Amino acid sequence: MSLKDRITTHRVEEETQRLHAIQVMRATYETEKNWMRGEEKLFPLRDLSDHAVSWFVVYDGERPIGVLRVLYSPPLELYKQYGFKPIGEGFDVEEFVKQNRIAEIGRFAVLPEYRRYIMVSASLMRVASKETFKRGFTHYVTDIFEGEKHSPYDFHRRVMGFQPVASHDVGELNCPNRRITMIVNLGEAYRNLQASNNWIYRFFMEDWDPELDLKLRGGSHS
Repeated sequence: MSLKDRITTHRVEEETQRLHAIQVMRATYETEKNWMRGEEKLFPLRDLSDHAVSWFVVYDGERPIGVLRVLYSPPLELYKQYGFKPIGEGFDVEEFVKQNRIAEIGRFAVLPEYRRYIMVSASLMRVASKETFKRGFTHYVTDIFEGEKHSPYDFHRRVMGFQPVASHDVGELNCPNRRITMIVNLGEAYRNLQASNNWIYRFFMEDWDPELDLKLRGGSHS
């Protein structure tokens, strides 16, 4: 059986799934990277009942192999404390956050032996973006570490269409590398994937609702 036929991705809704997500992050964020320690810091228990946060786990059979968190409408104060430095001219982080419905991608981790399979990351982004679209959010924002060996920079930019807009030196994780903040307009990303009609687009659309597809083709959010 191929990896595509073995992997499944689920929204975390109960404690066992939370522990599976923590298992992945302990292998990556604790043991491999030393970026963060402690079960409550990796995945607070309160997140299970917090409507403003969604977690997703991808499995190979019964083995958890990747995790992703979406934070909806993160507070502007969170960005202010990071001390953003815009890349280029004409981008105002504060105005951008005020004028758009922002969801933040974070805790994006895949076990080392699965990182060469783009389908694992794509599976997480597929379920996360589906929920984000349905909830009416217009943009994703994320941070990547400059120069970090396993940075998802190429995936975010080449596949999803993220663009770098700012940098900052501090953040949630204990990593000395400078953070590069990237954003993507979700409707534009969808339509760009649609125009390419490549396997990534077809993979994303396998279990999407026809009504959602129709809405995104028109570029509207409700």
